[in-house]
Amino acid sequence: MKVVIQRVSSASVTIDGKIVADIQKGLLVLIGIEDADAQEDIDWLCQKIANLRIFGDANEVMNLSVKDIDGDIIVVSQFTLHALTKKGNRPSYIKASKPEIAIPLYDNFVKSLEIDLGKKIQTGIFGADMKVAMVNDGPVTILIDSKNRE
Repeated sequence: MKVVIQRVSSASVTIDGKIVADIQKGLLVLIGIEDADAQEDIDWLCQKIANLRIFGDANEVMNLSVKDIDGDIIVVSQFTLHALTKKGNRPSYIKASKPEIAIPLYDNFVKSLEIDLGKKIQTGIFGADMKVAMVNDGPVTILIDSKNRE
C-alpha cells in the first residue's frame, strides 16, 4: 500500500460538478492498493497517518499530529501510485489491484483511519473521475510505502 500524505490548509473533491468532500486544515491522503496488501498494512499506515507529527506547535516546530490539532482528513483512491515507468513512456499499472480486491481494502482503510483519528473521514468515490483541489500547507508532502517501512 502506498500513500501520499499532504498537509493542507484546504482540500476538496468534486465529482460531476458536485463537491463530495471538503475540509480545511488537515490531510489529503492519496492511497494506492496492490494485491499483496492486507489488514496489517492498513493498521500500520492508519496509526502512522493519525499520529504523524507534521503540524506546527506554538513555536512553529512540527510536533503535532492531525489528531492533536483536531484536523480533518480526505482519503482518495489513486491506482496511479503503482505506476511502473521503467519501460517506454506509457506507465504500466499492472501492480495496482483490480476493484474487486481494492475496494474492500480501501473501505477497511477508511474505517480503520476513522477509528485511529476518532472522527469521520471524508472520501472521494472509488473509481470515479474526481477533481481534487488542495492548498498544500508548507508545502509538506510525505510518501509512505507499507512494504518499505523505513
